[in-house]
Amino acid sequence: MRAGILPPLPGALLTDLYELNMAASYLRRGMAALATFSLYVRDLPPGRGFLVAAGLEDGIDWLEQFSFEPADLDYLAHAGFDADAVGAFASMAFTGDVWAVPEGTVVLANEPVLEVTAPIAEAQVVETFLLNQMSYQTAIASKAARYRIAAGDRVQLVDFAFRRTHGVDAGMAVARLSAMAGFSGTSNVEAARRYGLALSGTMAHSYIEAFPSELDAFRAFAADLPGRTTFLVDTYDTARGVEDAIEVIGALGLDADAAIRIDSGDLLSSTVAARAALDAAGLPAVRIVVSGGLDERDIARLVAVGAPIDAAGVGTRMGVAADAPQVDAVYKLVAYDGRGVAKLSSGKETLPGAKQVFRGAGLRDVIAGRDEAAPEGSVALLSPAMLGGRRVRARARLAEARGELERGLASLPPVARDLDAPVAPVAAVSPALAAFRDAVYAEARRRHAPTS
Repeated sequence: MRAGILPPLPGALLTDLYELNMAASYLRRGMAALATFSLYVRDLPPGRGFLVAAGLEDGIDWLEQFSFEPADLDYLAHAGFDADAVGAFASMAFTGDVWAVPEGTVVLANEPVLEVTAPIAEAQVVETFLLNQMSYQTAIASKAARYRIAAGDRVQLVDFAFRRTHGVDAGMAVARLSAMAGFSGTSNVEAARRYGLALSGTMAHSYIEAFPSELDAFRAFAADLPGRTTFLVDTYDTARGVEDAIEVIGALGLDADAAIRIDSGDLLSSTVAARAALDAAGLPAVRIVVSGGLDERDIARLVAVGAPIDAAGVGTRMGVAADAPQVDAVYKLVAYDGRGVAKLSSGKETLPGAKQVFRGAGLRDVIAGRDEAAPEGSVALLSPAMLGGRRVRARARLAEARGELERGLASLPPVARDLDAPVAPVAAVSPALAAFRDAVYAEARRRHAPTS
């Protein structure tokens, strides 16, 4: 693999400068008590009734190997950190605990997705990387899940997004996350190899244009790639393209393995006409694939009116989560040196203390203190993923994450699954945590009240 291409650099410098500024100050002052930081999403993006937690496993992998290499330390010395700070960084590793929900868990606003407990300098410097991974991957996984809701069991979905994603790393993540959401394959060859995904691909209009005629192109493609005979039929005229595909499929007896793809125009009328022509030609097994800038609402509308579509290639809008490309994820200090702490900024207040989320039927969730007993009929979402800086929970396999996501989607109330005007469930706060919050707020206000 060439330098500069995946995987990303693993080093501790994948952080923001202010994290290192704070860590250096903590270390200089001997502030080594345990701190707990909570990572969660304040508000769901507009048009979202739920989110799908993702990026957890990549974050934990990074934490497990976190360290400052000699070249990192040399750079920091030249960047203005003094010898004491550089020396302290040299011996730093991540030695803390991580409690997290499983990859693929459906989550709501304000619910901790991950909590880090470690000496405060360690817990501080890992903030940026964890937010980077989890914010982006959660946005993409949530978008992909909406496509899965739209398609239901009626239409297979294929990831075509690689050429449109914001970088190679993103393209790899999209392929894996869409598979987690139930997509059947990807066009991304490297992602298919790395993650064991099914490969799916057809041809481009340029291939057809390179031949004297569309029929010549179809004949050549079928002869050279007999196991991958999906014909792109809308280069010149879709109806004529379907006729040419029928001629080649019939001549070569490819019907059991063949498909046509329509990438433009009125997909409903085009697919209805194509299905009728294929059936009339005695080719009912030939599948119809659509593509062309489809979002989940487009697919839902086609499914709702019974368009004869077998599969859809999904690219740009899924690969960049076009309508909600960011989530408001935050990483906030909630406990230090045995005491709960909270931020009181207007509209950005935090819940103090290490926490747990208990899930009841229908996503009736309760945010509680870590040590509270589970309400009857509920399950705890967070569990230890790392203890003492080492994994204690095996990295989730893709099938496990997919199962987690499917269970979460099945438990969502219909109003939260709605693609146009969803209403998100709201997690309750347990009475004990609410009382603790009020006491911490009162103490903070007392200690920081205006002096005049």
